Amino acid sequence: MKSFTDKVAVVTGAGSGIGRALAVELAGRGAKLAVSDVDAVRVAETVALCEKAGATAKAYELDVADRAAVLAHAEEVATDFGGADLVVNNAGVALGVMVEEMTWDDYDWLMGINLGGVVNGTKAFLPQVIGSGDGHIVNVSSVFGFIGVPTQSAYNAAKFAVRGFTEALRQEMLIARHPVKVSCVHPGGIKTNIARDARGGAEQDMGKAAHGFDKIARTTPEKAAQTIVRGIERGTPRILIGADAYVIDAIPRVLGSFYQRPLALLGRLGMRAVKK
Repeated sequence: MKSFTDKVAVVTGAGSGIGRALAVELAGRGAKLAVSDVDAVRVAETVALCEKAGATAKAYELDVADRAAVLAHAEEVATDFGGADLVVNNAGVALGVMVEEMTWDDYDWLMGINLGGVVNGTKAFLPQVIGSGDGHIVNVSSVFGFIGVPTQSAYNAAKFAVRGFTEALRQEMLIARHPVKVSCVHPGGIKTNIARDARGGAEQDMGKAAHGFDKIARTTPEKAAQTIVRGIERGTPRILIGADAYVIDAIPRVLGSFYQRPLALLGRLGMRAVKK
């Protein structure tokens, strides 16, 4: 996809962070935006920013974990825009808790959004993207799709799964010779609200955890959006965002499973810092 002019881009989780920045970046490049978020106020603000950039944009209130709602959303986009060319399954949430303390409700909540939302969005829009003749599906995983991290078991499970799902989808598009590129995005620390909006365990102070995340998150959402767009233009299968993403990608390649012990020690220190 060398040009975004008049392309219809669907972006989930567009109420803030990477989703909003990506919508605005695409708007500035001539795309038409169908942006969604579970927060209707936030996504309406994103639409206003896209329109300010001169783009046609429409906001949709959407819970990506609701499969019926996502299927209906795909029909809405087909009616409102004539179909999607580019779909970015970006919506995501965070959960910081030990497996022993994690509730089933918290686990299902995260998996429904972070994995279910990606699968729902891909399945719902795939016919439109194939039919566009020049389509692209972008699924957002994480650097936590490369390594396991203490207190992030559910998040790891979802992001590893997004990576596997996306890589399999890419191969299927090649086998079928469909005119569709597929990319998996692995952001490092991005300055977004995801840590501040995260759920946590009973003994964790999530405000402290978010403050700690803010200190190490070096990449702005705007920079992340530019990197994603460049990856789309190049048809890059794996899009890494931030220098930290390249370092974390290399860790299991170099150390194999031996990375886990030192990371556990660091995790112990980190958890002490965020306990009440």
